[in-house]
Amino acid sequence: MELLSNLWLGLQVAAAPVNLLYCFFGVFLGTVVGVLPGIGALAAISLLLPLTYHIEPTAAIIMLAGVYYGAQYGGSTASILLNLPGTPSSAVTCLDGYPMAKKGKAGVALFVTTIASLAGAMSGLILLTLFSPVIAEVGLKFGPAEFCSMMLLGLVAASSMSSGSAAKGLCAMVLGLLIGMVGTDVNSGAARYAFDVPELTDGINLVALAMGLFGVAEVVRCINSADTNRKLEKISLRSMAPSKEEFKATLKPMARGSALGSALGALPGVGPSIAAFMSYAIEKRLAKDPSRFGQGAIEGVTAPESANNAAAQTAFVPSLSLGIPGDAVMAIMLGALIIHGIQPGPMLITEQPSLFWGLVVSFAIGNIMLVILNLPTIGLWVALLRIPFAWMYPAILVFVALGVYSVNNNTFDIYSVAVLGVIGYLLMVLRFEPAPLLLGYILGPLLEEYMRRAMLISRGDAMVFLQRPISATLLAITAALLLWAIWSTVRSSLRAKQELDVARALPD
Repeated sequence: MELLSNLWLGLQVAAAPVNLLYCFFGVFLGTVVGVLPGIGALAAISLLLPLTYHIEPTAAIIMLAGVYYGAQYGGSTASILLNLPGTPSSAVTCLDGYPMAKKGKAGVALFVTTIASLAGAMSGLILLTLFSPVIAEVGLKFGPAEFCSMMLLGLVAASSMSSGSAAKGLCAMVLGLLIGMVGTDVNSGAARYAFDVPELTDGINLVALAMGLFGVAEVVRCINSADTNRKLEKISLRSMAPSKEEFKATLKPMARGSALGSALGALPGVGPSIAAFMSYAIEKRLAKDPSRFGQGAIEGVTAPESANNAAAQTAFVPSLSLGIPGDAVMAIMLGALIIHGIQPGPMLITEQPSLFWGLVVSFAIGNIMLVILNLPTIGLWVALLRIPFAWMYPAILVFVALGVYSVNNNTFDIYSVAVLGVIGYLLMVLRFEPAPLLLGYILGPLLEEYMRRAMLISRGDAMVFLQRPISATLLAITAALLLWAIWSTVRSSLRAKQELDVARALPD
C-alpha cells in the first residue's frame, strides 16, 4: 500500500502540465541528439544545465533525465542507417543493424529497436521502483564514516571499471579531485589553488567543466571523423513491421537483455555501454549459429538495445538513493540537484518524496512518449542527418559560449571552457577518459566534507573508518578494486612485452 501511495504521489507530480511539457522537451531533444552522431546526451545535458537555474528542481531533473534515456532510443537510428553510433552504447547496434539495413531490413531494425528499448526501460523502471526504498532504508544507518568510505568506493569503482585503462581512469579521477579543491576552503576560508586569480576563488564552474571536457572536446574530435557521404534509405511505416518469425526471435533476447541491463545499470561505474556489449556477447554465445552475428542477426539488435535502455533507468538507483553517480551524465544531474540545494543520498527519498517519485513516474510517461515519437517520425530523423556537419558544429560552439556565459555573466567562464575543451581533447588523444575526472570533481568536495566530519566526531582517530563494520567492508572492497586495477595494468604490460619479444624472435 505504501508503494501504491508513493506511485500515486509521483503520478500527481509527473502529470502536472509544466512537468509533462519539460518531459516531452527532454525526450524529444534526447532523441534528436541520439540520432545525430557524435553529440550524445552528455553534451546536450551540459548545454541545458544553465537552464536548470531558472526552473523548479523537479522539472529540471525530469527534463535532464528525459534527454538521457531519450538519447538511448535515438542512438540506434544513425547506427542502423549510417553505421554511425549516435551514442557510445549504440555502437554495438552497428554490428547487426547496419547489415540489416543493407539487406533492405532497415525498417524492421528500427521498429524492433524501439520495442526493445521500451521493454528494457520498463524492466529497469520496475527495479528502480521496488529496490530504491530498500537501499534508502539501509542508507539511513550510514554516518559520516560510512558516507566517506562509500564515496571513495564509488570513485575507485567508476575509475577502475571504466572501459579504458584502469590506471588511466584512476589518474583522471585524482585530477578531478584536485580540480574540485580549487576555490575557498569552507572551514578555514583560505583560497586553494587560486593562483591569485579572483575568479578562481569561487572554484571551477561545473557548467564550464562539463561543456569543455565533453561538449567542446567532442565537437573537435568529430570534425575530422564524421562521414557525410552516405546515401539514406527511404523508410515507410509498412516496411517497419517485422514478420512473425522475426518478432518471435526477439522475445528471449529482449528478456535477457532487459534483465542484464537492469542489474548492471544499478552498479556504479557500469553504464549502458558495458551492458549493451555484454548482452551482445551473451546472445552470440547462446546462439545456435554464431556466424549469423555481424551479418544482420535480429537478436544482435534487440538484446543490446533492451540492455542499454534498462541500464539507463537503473543508473538512477545509486545516483539518487546513495548519492554515487555511475557515470558523467549522472554526475551532472547530481550537480543540478546540488545547485538547487538538494543533497542526493539516502535522505532524498524521505525528504523529497515528490521529487523522487515524480521522477520515477515521469520515466514511464517519457518512455511512452518516446515510442509515439520514434515510430511515426523516422523520416524526420533521417532528414536531420542530412544537415551539413560544417553548419552543425559551429552552431554548437556558439550555444556552448552563450550557455556558460549565462550562468554568471562572466567572460572568464568562456575562457575556462576553451581551456577545458583543449584539456578534454588532449585526454581523448592520450586515451584518458574524461568521465572519471568529472566524477572526481563532483564527489571530491563531498568526500572531503564527510571525512572531516568523521574525524571531528572521532576526535582525530582515523580508526573510526575501520571500527565501523559497514565502513570497513566498503574500504575492503575499495582496496580489492585498487589491487585489481594495479594487477590488470601490470598484466597488460607483461602481455605486451611478451608479444613484442615473440615478434622480435621471429625471422624476417
